[in-house]
Amino acid sequence: MKYFFKIFFIIVLFSSYCVKADEVSNWLKGEIDTILDSYKNPSLSNFKRFELIEKTINNNFAGTGIAKFVAGESWQNASKVEKKDYIRLFKRHLALNIASLMQGYSDQNYELTNSKYDSKNKVSLIDMKIINETGNLLVTWRVKKSKNRNYVIDLIVADISLVVTKRSEFNSMLKKVNYNLLEFNKILDAQNESSYSIIIGN
Repeated sequence: MKYFFKIFFIIVLFSSYCVKADEVSNWLKGEIDTILDSYKNPSLSNFKRFELIEKTINNNFAGTGIAKFVAGESWQNASKVEKKDYIRLFKRHLALNIASLMQGYSDQNYELTNSKYDSKNKVSLIDMKIINETGNLLVTWRVKKSKNRNYVIDLIVADISLVVTKRSEFNSMLKKVNYNLLEFNKILDAQNESSYSIIIGN
């Protein structure tokens, strides 16, 4: 009898994890479709399209948390004003990066192939397969729930973490300015302006 209850408990627990993961998958699909559909809408100007995409990404990515992680040791020595400015610039940088990435796959089909809930880290892992003529690309979305809201905390493309990559990239640039966030913000602002001009076609 004890064995039966143990098996029953495992089944119920596994089922609850599947339900959680499936709920997140449905939410994620809606957000991805919002971005991809914007590229398929010919009535949207590049300016309006990016405005919509940036709003979607800012609402659904854990931008502030990712920004702090990516800043590394420079975060501790920065002033409140510098931190606030950096978070604003990083969120724009993240939106520009994701918009550019999604644009590259906007004319291809995708499907969410697998979803699981990591109970230890309280993170849902959603696998997305992008289907094209040359082969398939696997993208894994890491999603965490906070205050009854889902937030993307990382995006793994072909086994490469966007967050880890950004931390390494930013660390190299921060090192050149002696981890001075004020000086780094100027560099990031200039980068954003350049990327934005490319995306909207100026």
